[in-house]
Amino acid sequence: MEDYPDVGDPCLYRDDTWRPAFERLRREDPVHHHETSPYGPYWSVTRYADIMKVELDHATYSSASELGGIQIADQPKGQELPNFIRMDPPRHTAQRKTVAPIVAPSNLANMEALIRQRTSGVLDDLPRNQPFDWVDRVSTELTAMMLATLFDFPQADRRKLTHWSDVAIANVADKEAVVHSEAERLAELRQMAEIMAALWKERAARPPTFDLISMMAHSEATQNMPLNEFIGTFGLLIVGGNDTTRNSMTGGLIAVQNNPGELAKVRADGKLLDNLVSETIRWQTPVIHMRRTATRDTELAGRRIARGDKVVMWYVSGNRDEAAIEEPDRFVVGRPRPRQHLSFGAGIHRCVGDRLAEMQLKILWEEILKRDLAFEIAGPPVRLYSNFIRGIRSLPVVIRG
Repeated sequence: MEDYPDVGDPCLYRDDTWRPAFERLRREDPVHHHETSPYGPYWSVTRYADIMKVELDHATYSSASELGGIQIADQPKGQELPNFIRMDPPRHTAQRKTVAPIVAPSNLANMEALIRQRTSGVLDDLPRNQPFDWVDRVSTELTAMMLATLFDFPQADRRKLTHWSDVAIANVADKEAVVHSEAERLAELRQMAEIMAALWKERAARPPTFDLISMMAHSEATQNMPLNEFIGTFGLLIVGGNDTTRNSMTGGLIAVQNNPGELAKVRADGKLLDNLVSETIRWQTPVIHMRRTATRDTELAGRRIARGDKVVMWYVSGNRDEAAIEEPDRFVVGRPRPRQHLSFGAGIHRCVGDRLAEMQLKILWEEILKRDLAFEIAGPPVRLYSNFIRGIRSLPVVIRG
């Protein structure tokens, strides 16, 4: 019986007790083989440098859906939902290129005023001197509005996008999850596909417009996707456009409340705002892990990895690696190279919307500081039962004043 804890246990992240297990693995066995687990045998890669080696060698470490995909748990047989993050080049490259223009710097500049206007409205509508759920009223609301804009999806129905994101990432073993079986998950995602297909048909019949659905409907790389790939691709775009930002908005509030001196630095020097955003994303690490499958026999940190082995990169551990990041367990605004974190991944699969996520977070903090809002956290966060998304379901907050 192996001595190391199974870091794939979702309870570690729901209970926020994951740090000691990874400290030990980084110190004693940084590329560790878990011989038995609910997900079968797998390798845990826990140090920053080793994770980067895996990320940057996509020929050896595959993301392909047919080999198992990107999560420690294999996709259910016969229900695989491929998308470009679960593909290797050249298909990955062509599909990613289709959607990338919507988050290009020129388009982000066009969206800044709208994001600021919405952020201002959300903050100004918050109650004073009485508790409210920050996740629902701020994090979820802002990300749902942004997602609806990216898809040109009806704003009145924007919370459907949030629901589908929750469906896509749900751990069906969690009694609090929105779905409780793989069949139920697939049924919900098929409903999503029907709604998206109607919008797709309408956009395909018109000249191209600058939204994700129109872009995909008019691109050779994506216009003829089979149903399972259609579902998988929309699931990816919805989760990718939602979970990193939503959970960093909440994790960031917790971090600055627990480290008030760090926010004081930003109040004194607005140039530190970008640093605050990057440190928040590192600190929260919204995506806990990514998985690859070895395409050939190889070696990593002196360990022999066989073709077909499951290799799990624990971003949440790499972002706490003392060998790569100075004082990684401290929330520090002003650290050098603040964007040197693993939360967006690296290489060909680096998060395509990283700059949009950063901009949304920066605008949120700019508007909070402009209003000099005094927040108090009124109770503990309720965290997600998941080993994939480091999510926060709810956070009671009071604004004093």
